Amino acid sequence: MNLPRHAVLLLVDVQKGFEDEAYWGPRNNPRAEENMAKLLEAFRAAGRPVIFIQHCSQTPASPLRAGKPGNEINPVVAPKGERIFQKTVHSAFINTPLERTLKGAAQDTLVICGITTDHCVSTTARMAGDMGFTAYVVDDACHCHDRTTHDGRVIPAEQVHEAALASLHNEFGTVVTTQAVLEALALS
Repeated sequence: MNLPRHAVLLLVDVQKGFEDEAYWGPRNNPRAEENMAKLLEAFRAAGRPVIFIQHCSQTPASPLRAGKPGNEINPVVAPKGERIFQKTVHSAFINTPLERTLKGAAQDTLVICGITTDHCVSTTARMAGDMGFTAYVVDDACHCHDRTTHDGRVIPAEQVHEAALASLHNEFGTVVTTQAVLEALALS
């Protein structure tokens, strides 16, 4: 894994509202936020760029709705002066200055982590790949929730996570681990 000096850590929707298991259902990867915090600390220590994405849901009952406590970024990865782009849809590129900001700074490599693997992380990674960015999605620094199929079957969160990452890997980006990113940072 090669991380150029301008590689950006993109933290997608790491918000307090995702702690509401009654709303979202069971999740996988209980150490995801811990791994996100490790990545954030390493990027900061290396003087590398970091961008936060914050989902401002338009759904009235959503814990992520603007103005609700759940909309706040999780304190485990609290921004310290880094840029925060707010969005209302799944992709961090739609109706935000993300693409313009990245291209203006010649930042063409993204290390993507966050919540949820199968929704906003995946949609952002897919668009990044299609737009010509090099995208690394960090497997153990993402999580998702159980999903229910159209016919009522429940797909466990871990299976949803694995399927989403399998769909991304070698097509829209490269799936990596937190350890691989930390090692690449140490070498670059």
